[in-house]
Amino acid sequence: MACWYEGPLAAFDTETTGVDVETDRIVSAAVAIQEAPGSRPRISRWLVNPGVPVPAAATEVHGLTDEQVQRHGRWPAPVMYEIAQVLAEQARVGRPLVVMNAPFDLTLLDRELRRHRASSLNRWFDRTPLLVLDPRVLDKHLDRYRKGRRTLTDLCAHYEVPLDGAHDAAADAVAALEVTRAVGRRFAARLERLSPGELHTLQAVWHAAQARGLQTWFARNGSQEAVDPAWPLRPDLPAAA
Repeated sequence: MACWYEGPLAAFDTETTGVDVETDRIVSAAVAIQEAPGSRPRISRWLVNPGVPVPAAATEVHGLTDEQVQRHGRWPAPVMYEIAQVLAEQARVGRPLVVMNAPFDLTLLDRELRRHRASSLNRWFDRTPLLVLDPRVLDKHLDRYRKGRRTLTDLCAHYEVPLDGAHDAAADAVAALEVTRAVGRRFAARLERLSPGELHTLQAVWHAAQARGLQTWFARNGSQEAVDPAWPLRPDLPAAA
C-alpha cells in the first residue's frame, strides 16, 4: 500500500485583507485535489467581496484590489458554506488536507463561518475528523536545526518545488501540496509508517513545542509577543463573531 505522501491529497489556501484571524477577512480561496503525484490537480477557486475595504498593503501581497473584489467577488456567506462543504467532503473520503500554517487559514475560515453563517468550522467535522498536514510544522520538526525562514517560498526553494504565481490561492495550495509530498519522501524513514491520523495528532504536539520555543525566544529578546500553541485551529474568542 502506498504511503500517504504518494496517495491522494487535497490542499487549501486563502488570500486575505490582513494577518489578524479575528478581524481580517478572506478575499480569495482555493482547494486543490490531486489523486496521485504528478497528476493534474482539480482546483476550485472562490473570489470574495469581504464587505470591508481591502488595504493597499494586502493588495501589494496578492494583487486583488477593492475594485476587483467588489465587481467580481461573491458575498461571503455562500462562499464560506461552499468551502466548508468541500473540506468536509475531503474528510468524508479520508483524503488528508494540506494547509500551510494551518492555524492561520483554518482559524480565519472558522471566524468567517461564525461571522456570516452563525456556525463554526468544527461543526462540519462532528462525524468525520479533518486530517490536516501542515508542511511548516512537519519541516520545522523534521529539520529543526536548519537555519533560515520557513515561508512557503522558502520551503519551495529548499525542496525544489516550483512556485508559479506566489500569493495566488490556487498556486500556493498546489505548491504546499507538492512541498508536503517532498517532505514525506525526504523523511520517509521517519514518516512512512505513520498514518495521516497519527500525523495529525503528532503535529498538534510538535506545533505546541515549536510555539513554546518561539515564545521563549521572544521573551529572551524582550518581546511581549504571544505565540498560540493551538493547532490546527485556534480556540474561539467571543469577539470574533
